[in-house]
Amino acid sequence: MTDNEHEIEQPDERVPKRVIGTPAPGTSMLGTAEVKAETDQDVPGVTLQDPVKARKAERIVALCFAITFLASIAFIISYVYFQVGSPEATGTSNLALGTSLTLAILGLAVGIVIWVRQIMPKYTLVQERHAMVSDEADREVVGDTFLRGANESGFVRHKLLRRTLLLAAAPLGLVPLVLLRDLDNSPMPGAKFNEQLRHTVWGEKTKEGKPLKLIVEGTGQPIRAADFNSPGGILSVVPEGYQHDLTALAKATVILIKFRPEEIKSGVRQNWTHDGIVAYSKICTHVGCPAALYEQNTHHILCPCHQSTFDAADGAKVIFGPAARPLPQLPITVDAEGFLIAQGDFDVPVGPSYWERGDAEAAVREKGGQA
Repeated sequence: MTDNEHEIEQPDERVPKRVIGTPAPGTSMLGTAEVKAETDQDVPGVTLQDPVKARKAERIVALCFAITFLASIAFIISYVYFQVGSPEATGTSNLALGTSLTLAILGLAVGIVIWVRQIMPKYTLVQERHAMVSDEADREVVGDTFLRGANESGFVRHKLLRRTLLLAAAPLGLVPLVLLRDLDNSPMPGAKFNEQLRHTVWGEKTKEGKPLKLIVEGTGQPIRAADFNSPGGILSVVPEGYQHDLTALAKATVILIKFRPEEIKSGVRQNWTHDGIVAYSKICTHVGCPAALYEQNTHHILCPCHQSTFDAADGAKVIFGPAARPLPQLPITVDAEGFLIAQGDFDVPVGPSYWERGDAEAAVREKGGQA
């Protein structure tokens, strides 16, 4: 055995490094197919892109991939920075997350489309019928065509495209991992947020310490019970001092309905009414749409979004539709001047039922922890 046979073969540094997504060094991208150079225009059925336009398109694609990378990083930062603690914070978080994720996906999609349409060659293909099982020669042609397509895509030759594509895709892969944080057992969107949704401003007082008056939505005028005396009448009202606070109105808007005494059924809390006037939350208990359509003859309140129907004469109980519980009743009375005022807040959460379920889950967890 000679000394040469004991020598360890050293890698040849002159061999170019392998690029991700390409065959090993020494293997032809085109296989055994005889294909002319990429710059040759004589390949039948193939129209190559103009090199100048392709180079311009390459820069545009690289810019799109860079935007995807930056937007993906912005999404992750927004998810960590913008916490959900109030309706305003939730809106800001949704805006930041939605905008950044839209830009990330849009940038990647636009970049890929421009890559395919303005850089890769155009083919005129004719599909012929053949037997279901291809022979060996056909399989070899398919393999050669695949390798040729990989080469003509420009993934190897256009380094800037390859690098920016990998850069753009990297943070997108982290987005699902970040969102997995929301799959824990903690109450969502948070116990503090649930507590805010449970209460409205109707339970607050004016600066003088008086209960809030019911004022007509739009005009801002307080309502005297004596003036609202037509049975079958309906008014949309809001709390005094909050007529321009959209966050408060999202939970506190109320409808007033005037009944004859004999029309009121057992579901209505009589001590929360005044002279046949009943107040219900205007927020549908299904998904929060304004339930403001009223049928005077049947005393039905209708939500126009999903046709949930409530019996206003019987405590706004659900008689049709997907809503799971009645519209909450607001306790009302009159002050010394005869104006309608709120006795206090709703005794149950207003709006969609899933917030109430979130509170119930939090209470069960708290009880279990104390046990």
